[in-house]
Amino acid sequence: MSESPQPTPIRVTVVGALGRMGQESVRALSSDSRFEVVGAVDRSGAGQTLASVLQIPSEVVVTDILSECLDQHPADVLLDFTHFSSAPDHAMRAMKRGLAVVIGTSGLRQPDVRTLVQTCQETGQPCLLVPNFAIGAVLMMRFAEMAAAYFPHAEVIERHGHHKLDAPSGTGRHTATLISQHRAETPREPQGAVEAVAGARGAKVDMVPVHSLRLPGSVAHQEVLFGGPGELLTIKHDSYDRASFMGGVKLACAQVRSLSGFVTGLDAVLF
Repeated sequence: MSESPQPTPIRVTVVGALGRMGQESVRALSSDSRFEVVGAVDRSGAGQTLASVLQIPSEVVVTDILSECLDQHPADVLLDFTHFSSAPDHAMRAMKRGLAVVIGTSGLRQPDVRTLVQTCQETGQPCLLVPNFAIGAVLMMRFAEMAAAYFPHAEVIERHGHHKLDAPSGTGRHTATLISQHRAETPREPQGAVEAVAGARGAKVDMVPVHSLRLPGSVAHQEVLFGGPGELLTIKHDSYDRASFMGGVKLACAQVRSLSGFVTGLDAVLF
């Protein structure tokens, strides 16, 4: 009996390939036979091979020009770990060339999201925005969504490293939105409540308070607190290492081409 042919690897181009998440992702994808990293884009390390920079068996040459990389090295998926100001342009360039897109950058502005939605419609290519690649974090958000139906009083506390630029985090905002959508009522503040210092009660995301902490030594941490008569429910997730995100990175790259349009959240391919 002849052996079944091996499936063709999914070709991935990584933008921000030499950043912290980019490096971990390149290593993870390169070590998995389901994927082939065919392009690496970064402002640093241009002209060097991934083998020399990351000590992995890859002769892919890092470039700082995305368009040339996409044109010279055909890919199936673009994986972006850059900045929220540049990720939308990268995504549009990729979709117009027939690539599905996974964006791992939080903080996208609503006008950019609307533009990406339109580009998905025009090109027929999917774009998956992932606020958090940790599967445990996605489960945390799903459990919070379930709890909101029974505990309308909820607050979110998210903590990241002090170099993270946007606040609240994408995960914090997404969690708050899910809570708002699934609770039966919106709690009112007590009459006469005063915020003596602006921001003391956190930022309101869809009427859910979200508190952002930025501290050295932190990676990605979030807890959601639900209060009810005589009880407190806490749902918490901690990522101590970027290795915790790699399962989600692989899942997103493997499944994004099965999606339609612009989609937010790893839960779209997890559940």
